[in-house]
Amino acid sequence: MTVDFNTITYLQTGTAIQQRIYHILHTHRILERLSDFTPVVVGTFPLDIAIETSDIDIACFCEDFNVFNQVVQSCFTEREAFTTTLIELRNQKAYVANFVVDGVPIEIFAQNIPVNEQYGFRHLLIEHAILLEKGSTFKAQIIELKRKGLKTEPAFALLLGLTGDPYEELLSYELTNTNESFL
Repeated sequence: MTVDFNTITYLQTGTAIQQRIYHILHTHRILERLSDFTPVVVGTFPLDIAIETSDIDIACFCEDFNVFNQVVQSCFTEREAFTTTLIELRNQKAYVANFVVDGVPIEIFAQNIPVNEQYGFRHLLIEHAILLEKGSTFKAQIIELKRKGLKTEPAFALLLGLTGDPYEELLSYELTNTNESFL
């Protein structure tokens, strides 16, 4: 089943929790306010493997962190638990904003890398293909591992028998074990 993850329309007809996430994003115009930065919802909600503590992850592309910060501050600073930080991840600067809307945590992650080249988006496509291939038992095992405290990529790596850095290994799995090209 092909899903266009570049929009959130698939969430509108998904599971009850996916429909709730769609409603939150749509009602509060979260993606609309970030539209200049090609926002894409990544992570557990699109894959329907979210647990009680999952946040809505939104990947963005920004060329200027100061401009991005101004937009984020003007749109979301009044939200509950609002914070921002600039970090370095895999030798790349990244901007992270966190806040809560309707009781659901949201994390906005921006890099000066097109969204479709960012790890979060690439992992989304790979994990989606793996879930389609492995089926509902595998999906339930991922959810259980997440409830036991593992992050998504380490849970996938464990079940797939991948060793080393799970974030890197999933990208290698993409290249050697799927019939689709995600790059």
